[in-house]
Amino acid sequence: MSRRYQLLAAVLGVALASPSLSGCMRGCDSSRPPILINPSMFNQPKALPYASSDFFFDGKAMRDPVPGTIARGHPPAAAGEEGAMGDGQARLARGRERYNIYCQPCHDERGEGRGILAERGKVPTRNLLEQKVRDFSDQKLFETITDGFGLMPGYRYPVTPPDRRAIVAYVRSLQAAAPPPPEAAP
Repeated sequence: MSRRYQLLAAVLGVALASPSLSGCMRGCDSSRPPILINPSMFNQPKALPYASSDFFFDGKAMRDPVPGTIARGHPPAAAGEEGAMGDGQARLARGRERYNIYCQPCHDERGEGRGILAERGKVPTRNLLEQKVRDFSDQKLFETITDGFGLMPGYRYPVTPPDRRAIVAYVRSLQAAAPPPPEAAP
C-alpha cells in the first residue's frame, strides 16, 4: 500500500511542479543570454538601405533596380500604352477580340447585359448602353475592368493594360453605335 502512495505522491508532485517550471521559461528576466537553437535566424548579416558597403565597386549597399523594372501598383504611363497599340482600327479590333473573350459571356455582343450568364445563370449584369455607364469616364471604365465591381471580377492579371484600354475604346464604339435605352420610370 505504501508503494501505491509513493507513486501517487510522485505523479502529483510532477503535475504540480510542471506548470510552475514552464511558466518561467518564457518572459523571465535573466542575466545570462538566451540559448538560441538557430542563431542565424536572429543575427542575420544584412545591409541596411543607403548604407555603404566595401563589397560592391560603387560603395553602395543598396542596388539599383534592373532597367525596365516597373514598381508594383504603378502601371506604365498611358502614353507608352497608347503607342504600343497602334492606330484606331487596330485598337478597336483588339478591343473587340478581348471583349468577346472576357466581357461577352455576361454583357452579350451588343453590351446590353443579356449574356449567357444572365440568361442561364440569372446573374444580374449591367447594361453598358445605360446613360449612367455612358457618363463614366474612360478611367472609371478602365478601373472597373481592372478591379471589378459588384459581382464582376477584376481582370487585372488576365487582361493587360493596353488590352483594357482597347476594351474601353470598343465599349465606347458600342455606345456610339446604339441609342441609349429608355430610362425606367421611378
